[in-house]
Amino acid sequence: MTTHLTLAAEDAQDLEIISARLQDAVAQVKDLAWLPRSRRFVALFNRFKWESAQASPRQNLRVRAQLCFERVQSVKSHRIRHDGEAVAALLAIKYTPRDGEDPGGMVELLFAGGGMIRLDVECLDASLADVSGAWAARGRPDHDSKER
Repeated sequence: MTTHLTLAAEDAQDLEIISARLQDAVAQVKDLAWLPRSRRFVALFNRFKWESAQASPRQNLRVRAQLCFERVQSVKSHRIRHDGEAVAALLAIKYTPRDGEDPGGMVELLFAGGGMIRLDVECLDASLADVSGAWAARGRPDHDSKER
């Protein structure tokens, strides 16, 4: 039986869990979109199912997953090729709250090769949901052999 992952994040600790589940996810740049009218940032990734790999070391699966941030005020990118066919590999997601009582802050999506997408958010309101069935991955991401 395959399970579909659904997570929500309202603080930095929650977002760390989403970041861990999306480590080594890949996406075509055309699948990363800011929707300014609805103040949303949405991304579709092919994520490696680390939870399945931990349960069964020989089971390497990927699944299509949607990451969504609500209440996004602005989006900036750095070193992301804006060629729709380009592929970006996600390394981590970090959240830095603003000082004081303000619930907002900055979310950084960090990609291999030094790419970054920075979201200025009114408050942290994120979700991650698997949106497809799993398929066999070509292999398991190996951080020991990658240069960073």
